[in-house]
Amino acid sequence: MKLAIVDYGAGNLPSVERALRALGAETERAIEPAAIARAKAIVLPGVGHFAAFVAGLRERNLTAALIAAQAAGVPLLGICLGLQVMFASSAEAPGEAGLGFFPEQVFALPATVKSPHIGWNQLRSIRESKLLRGIPEGAYFYFAHSFAAPASSAATVAACDHGLAFAAVVERGHLMAVQFHPEKSGEVGARVLRNFLESLP
Repeated sequence: MKLAIVDYGAGNLPSVERALRALGAETERAIEPAAIARAKAIVLPGVGHFAAFVAGLRERNLTAALIAAQAAGVPLLGICLGLQVMFASSAEAPGEAGLGFFPEQVFALPATVKSPHIGWNQLRSIRESKLLRGIPEGAYFYFAHSFAAPASSAATVAACDHGLAFAAVVERGHLMAVQFHPEKSGEVGARVLRNFLESLP
């Protein structure tokens, strides 16, 4: 199955592409709505600013296509900022709407800790997860972010702590996302991507 990797100009797209191809996945870059419309599975990578991400999607007319794909049940994996954009909005860009797949707002990490949160941190499992299947409890993954989704979200399956708890992995049916960078997280990161590929119908 060919995966559509959404290309809105994100810096981490090539590294995500390489990581997926190393696992045997066939990928194509989706830069127009037609590529999203025909996709059987979608990866939404992202780095940078929330406003730039949603503007990039808008400028390429990809927003409506992603919402339609989600409504049609197409499997979708968000990575880093890709997770945050799947939520309703973000404190990083007041007034800008996210894709709204999850209802909560993304918040800034507290000023009491170093931000951005960069480096390895440990996951805490909340409930059973497709993406974390076969990964030991308390495994470490690589993070690089200043904003995060709430651990209290009903979709959160694993949390991480940096000043407070935040959502590290969210899953709801065909929607899955991770706040960390699996493509930079060694073997456990590769296992997360493999689990996504193996979950596809």
